[in-house]
Amino acid sequence: MIDLKTWDPKRTAILTIDLQNDFLHPKGAYGRAGQSADSIAALPDRIAPLVKTLRARGGHYISAQFTLVPNASGEPLISPHLKVLRPFLGKGDFAPGSFGHTLVDELFPADFVVEKVAYSAFYQTRLEYIMRAVGIDRLIVGGIVTNGGVASTLRDAHLRDIETVLLTDGSAAFKNDVHEATLLSLATVTHQMACADLLDTITTDWPEVAA
Repeated sequence: MIDLKTWDPKRTAILTIDLQNDFLHPKGAYGRAGQSADSIAALPDRIAPLVKTLRARGGHYISAQFTLVPNASGEPLISPHLKVLRPFLGKGDFAPGSFGHTLVDELFPADFVVEKVAYSAFYQTRLEYIMRAVGIDRLIVGGIVTNGGVASTLRDAHLRDIETVLLTDGSAAFKNDVHEATLLSLATVTHQMACADLLDTITTDWPEVAA
């Protein structure tokens, strides 16, 4: 078990992956296509108390949000593999500034938003710049999907010697067996804790910052 007493909350951030309306809201791109899962829908309410508690102790919240960059006519630049996997994606989906691209209401607003064009929140984004500028060197990670953006981000953090905690029930996949298999495969690159256990630890061991 990780000893969070050694962590400085002011140098710690919760990083969520892809908790956006186009993924979670019924009127978003995935909702309209009938692509949903109860385990994914439950994540925002489970993570929100952690965000509130960490902020009260001087920590930060970063939202990494999948982005489909539109071309001059507004059509999204979609990689070939994604076109095959998600043929329902089209004009306006995951477009910067759109309803679908925005963080879900339960977690809005984040302290920082990172637009990402691939699985990892580190790949060709400003995440590392934000971390250096603010003094963040440890991450608590959750979001979707466990085997995609979450796993890729954690592995990239591991390569950068950034210590992380994966929220075991603060992340999810569309199939639970895939989620569980991914937790097992990530055991060597990240600490793992349930949201309630981490919330108890933060509440007990990290004092609130005086107003």
